[in-house]
Amino acid sequence: MASKLSITKEKTAELIKEYGKGEGDSGSAEVQVAILSERIRNLTEHLKVHKKDNHTRRGLMKLIGKRRGLLKHIKDRDIEEYRELIKRLGIRDNI
Repeated sequence: MASKLSITKEKTAELIKEYGKGEGDSGSAEVQVAILSERIRNLTEHLKVHKKDNHTRRGLMKLIGKRRGLLKHIKDRDIEEYRELIKRLGIRDNI
């Protein structure tokens, strides 16, 4: 059984199908950003309940930094694709 802080294999497969360019495309930056965004949402909800969980908070900050780097890569490569991705994911443009 998967932890509430991680995402299930089914959810990961669903994100790959939705954001990937092909069926097995789990490595593209867009898919990685989508998976990281889902994990960030889960950790954020956890931290709303457990305010003093600093170990999880540090992990969350690391995930946010990783997502920020991937988003910067997408933005440098194709600005329109970046704008469409952040709109679909519902995240702010802060890069």
